[in-house]
Amino acid sequence: MFLAVPEEKVIKNRLHCDFTPDDQNAEVDRVLALGARRVDIGQGDQTWVVLADPEGNEFCILAAEG
Repeated sequence: MFLAVPEEKVIKNRLHCDFTPDDQNAEVDRVLALGARRVDIGQGDQTWVVLADPEGNEFCILAAEG
């Protein structure tokens, strides 16, 4: 899903991906094994996990819909 936001991006990446796998924990483990890292952007305790790729581009793994 792509969502428009009113704010302009002030750093280099202007695209943020949210992924909704069937198994959130398994997907987080998989992308961490591929080189992603957990990122704290002040999100607090949420149902999604914020990660960044090796270049620092953030993305989220959401809980399965259901």
